[in-house]
Amino acid sequence: MNRRNALRTIGIGTAGAGLLPLAAAANTPRTLRMVTSWPAGFPGLGTSAHRVARRLEAATGGQLKIQVYAAGERVGPFEVFEAVASGEADLYHSADYYRAGEIPAYNFFTAIPFGMTAVEMAGWLVYGGGQTLWDELSAPLNIKPLMCTNTGTQMGGWFNREIRTVDDFDGLRIRMPGLGGVALAQMGAVVRNVAGGEIYAALKDGNLDAAEWVGPWNDLAAGMHEVADHYYYPGFHEPGGSLALGVNLDVWQSLGDQEQRIFEEVTSGEYIRSLTEFNVRNAAALTVLRDEHGITPKPYSDDVLSRIAASVTKTVAELGNKDPMTRKVYESYSAAKAGAMQWSAIGEEAFLSARRQYDAR
Repeated sequence: MNRRNALRTIGIGTAGAGLLPLAAAANTPRTLRMVTSWPAGFPGLGTSAHRVARRLEAATGGQLKIQVYAAGERVGPFEVFEAVASGEADLYHSADYYRAGEIPAYNFFTAIPFGMTAVEMAGWLVYGGGQTLWDELSAPLNIKPLMCTNTGTQMGGWFNREIRTVDDFDGLRIRMPGLGGVALAQMGAVVRNVAGGEIYAALKDGNLDAAEWVGPWNDLAAGMHEVADHYYYPGFHEPGGSLALGVNLDVWQSLGDQEQRIFEEVTSGEYIRSLTEFNVRNAAALTVLRDEHGITPKPYSDDVLSRIAASVTKTVAELGNKDPMTRKVYESYSAAKAGAMQWSAIGEEAFLSARRQYDAR
């Protein structure tokens, strides 16, 4: 028995059962509950969730109302998946790699270290078969996943001491979720999964030595510069952090075709909107961090990046062979990445290199 059938058997996971499509319920607005993994009012991640909710309401002519809950208001930040699967909530806005401990393949739908960028990720999901695999992975959990938000390339993290050599990771207590954290653990780091709203306190109290969050915009808002002095790049672990809108599958199937298309169009639109917003806001926040707080980002050394890359290669290859479903996702992702890299080498990557060298401002 798959998990979705099991949930139905014990009487949960039926929040959407018997509900009519929106078009059949004219003049009777329907309210859905969205739980998120983000602190209340948090820019970028939290505001994206609220923007999706408001745009879904507008696109359905007010026939759909969405109540958005910040992390901890209804369920904890790492409990949103089970809440939606069981029907306690209808939607979640979160990063699917938070559930990768039980289902390793979910890593590929959020971020892979040294993996695909935001645009490349969207290409795989929309045109490379990624969405079909995501649906196949999620259906037994009573979830319909939709790509919804992307942070773009992230930063490498905040540290309370300089990282000069690989040995500096030995015993380092760091918050880094996903496969990036697994790779650092193989290098001797002590990796801890801390919710975003708890990172500041953990660094301030000395329970963490280092942490990655997102990038300058979110990091500035979180006050990371107040509790750590060293800011490193590149964000090898998340070249394009992709966040999901997960819909209870019973709720999804209760929608008509038109309403399902509305969900798909609104969330794909938010993917682009959020990515462009992060790019603009990160640039502005980086200026503030430099000019007002004296924070100058530092690059990881080539030796450090080389050692991390070797650890990542081993980690991802091992993950890709965990089980048949993960292998299927891994092979599809890897093929999409190879194709994207072939084009980007003579496309955007070559242009950006030339722009840096020859830009005549």
